[in-house]
Amino acid sequence: MAWVTAGTRDARSCILYVTEADLVAGKGYRKRLVQIRNSSHLQGIVLVEKTQMSEQYFPAAQKFTVLDLGMVLLPVCSQKEAASLIIQLVHEQAKEPSKNPFLRKKRAQLSEPSLLQTVQQIPGVGKVKAPLLLQKFPSIQHLSNASMQELEHVVGQAAAQRIHTFFTQSSDSAPRAL
Repeated sequence: MAWVTAGTRDARSCILYVTEADLVAGKGYRKRLVQIRNSSHLQGIVLVEKTQMSEQYFPAAQKFTVLDLGMVLLPVCSQKEAASLIIQLVHEQAKEPSKNPFLRKKRAQLSEPSLLQTVQQIPGVGKVKAPLLLQKFPSIQHLSNASMQELEHVVGQAAAQRIHTFFTQSSDSAPRAL
């Protein structure tokens, strides 16, 4: 796995290249992706080498990168294509970062760490999904009023179901503690 950082004064991007060998070898690349995602000063773009040999592993990598981490994933068929794409991304970012469609807007800093810790305690939510939810739903009230569809767009179907169930359990059951 290789990574490249590039950026301007305001934004830094990290392009992570997951090779065919990394994908076939197992889940070792996931730790690095989580580190980049949790970094407050980097915007991660993930290039994944999708070949005949790695094709069966690609859907799991795609789900983890895009749905679980909320990062941009671009499939490439070779190292040559990856190198060309990296060069294009670096040139585009250098020209005008705000017009680069592959870069996320910088994540807003959470004003209350206790809110983040509280959201992490909801079933189906952890350290990765909590910040994503708080970007879209800035308070517990907003989160508790979110529809299944709204939640699915942020965290995927399974986690959305658990979150929605947590907030919509009947009021005559035992009180919930966060």
